Amino acid sequence: MGPSVYVKVVGFKDVERHALNTVFRLSMGRSVSYGLWTPEAPVAPSLVLIDLDSYEPALELTASEPNFGLTMICIGHNAPQHAWLTFERPLNWPDIVSAMDSLFVPLAQSVTDFKLDLDDIDIRAFAPKAVKMSLLVEPSREDRLYLRARLALAGLTKVDDALTGAQALELTKKSHYDLVVVGLDVPDMDGWELIRQLMTLEPAIGCVVVSSKDTSWHMSEHAEISGCQGLLAKPFEPIKIIELLRKI
Repeated sequence: MGPSVYVKVVGFKDVERHALNTVFRLSMGRSVSYGLWTPEAPVAPSLVLIDLDSYEPALELTASEPNFGLTMICIGHNAPQHAWLTFERPLNWPDIVSAMDSLFVPLAQSVTDFKLDLDDIDIRAFAPKAVKMSLLVEPSREDRLYLRARLALAGLTKVDDALTGAQALELTKKSHYDLVVVGLDVPDMDGWELIRQLMTLEPAIGCVVVSSKDTSWHMSEHAEISGCQGLLAKPFEPIKIIELLRKI
């Protein structure tokens, strides 16, 4: 187990603090672990993480202004000049942890070796508010169950699924979907043709996302030209689903 870095955290909503505490807990046992600094901590903080969108940072910034030795990461707008990095919302905690790693992980260890397990993070904060009903079009039962579980963790529990393109189009006659995830390997029709038909529906589907093992530049361009809002790589990864929800 490597050294512990204490981080002073100023501001943030409860759900964001919950996610941050989970990230800190998951860092235990790595070459560098992170912990929340409190006045009772055995050492001074090495880093301050400030939420500029909350009401608390003004006093902290005034107190920290002369202390250029304390590295500062800011979230939000109007960061001071001596802030080391600034991130905008919606937050991607792994990006912030990777930035912290670049400071504290020994140079001999590549930061890219770090793979954060996000299964324990409460991802409800990333759920798009406009999504009420979702449709999963995937021939693989395992893929459908996995996506259904990840969406449920984000609070999206009204989910239908279809094995084929024909089943998907039949479901769209009965319900309006705000999010449709389409696997291009549907067995009964060309996946892109299914997407074309979905795009012509009235009222329009809020968001169509493609899932495929092929995530090449050509595939991404094809998805964008077809009007899709995202390309989800197979096999699915929790962090990619979080990133997708942030973009919707």
